[in-house]
Amino acid sequence: MIKLNLRLPDDLYDKAKTLAATDDRSLNSWLVSLVRRTVEDNERRSTPEA
Repeated sequence: MIKLNLRLPDDLYDKAKTLAATDDRSLNSWLVSLVRRTVEDNERRSTPEA
């Protein structure tokens, strides 16, 4: 697993932290799920349909 330092503006950090808590997740887990979903959606869109 790769460690990544991410710098966020204070207001964006506060909003993301609130959304993660609403989803009953840590901020890290919430961000991982967002990145994973975005990557998977992008892969689906770029894969030609048979």
